[in-house]
Amino acid sequence: MIEYLRRHPEKVAGPLVEHIELVLITLAVSLAIASLLTLLAMRSGKVSDVLNNIFSVVYSIPSLALFALLIPVTGLGRTSAIIVLTLYNQYILLKSFTTGLREVDPVICEAAEGIGMTDMQILTKIRIPLARKAIFAGIRLAVVSTIGIGTIAASINAGGLGTLLFEGLRTINTPKILWGSVLSAGLALLLNRVLKMVENRL
Repeated sequence: MIEYLRRHPEKVAGPLVEHIELVLITLAVSLAIASLLTLLAMRSGKVSDVLNNIFSVVYSIPSLALFALLIPVTGLGRTSAIIVLTLYNQYILLKSFTTGLREVDPVICEAAEGIGMTDMQILTKIRIPLARKAIFAGIRLAVVSTIGIGTIAASINAGGLGTLLFEGLRTINTPKILWGSVLSAGLALLLNRVLKMVENRL
């Protein structure tokens, strides 16, 4: 493994950088969409149930099948991968966000309403700060999930560590297989550990 890295550093570093970029872009898009959906879900219990049901069904679809369904629409490459990964993340993020926000003590929200705070002020100044640990836990799970499923996205030419792994399997190249596996698992464990430490501090 070390000898392969010494001779071909770009073949290991390149996929790693691509994978991190894929995770960061997906996370940014996922958080933006999940935030909007959470606002809708908090306004109506029926909307919340519908959204949770939709994304739970999507989450149950195998990733390769979802990639295949999307290819005729968006083609091969990173765009399809980001869309699929974002859809998967919505189930995790929406459930974590809404659960955390709804578990805030109603007495506190009623007191805030009694002093004249609007629903948006209660959400931003009361609910979100008190639910930040649950919210951050959802983000942590989404990051780890994206790293794992993102590896499979290499099968549709999305790049990342999966490229290294699949090339190794196709050519029976043990160093590539090991580097692809170790870096994928290591990146997930590292980010999970770092985010868990931040979450505990919250």
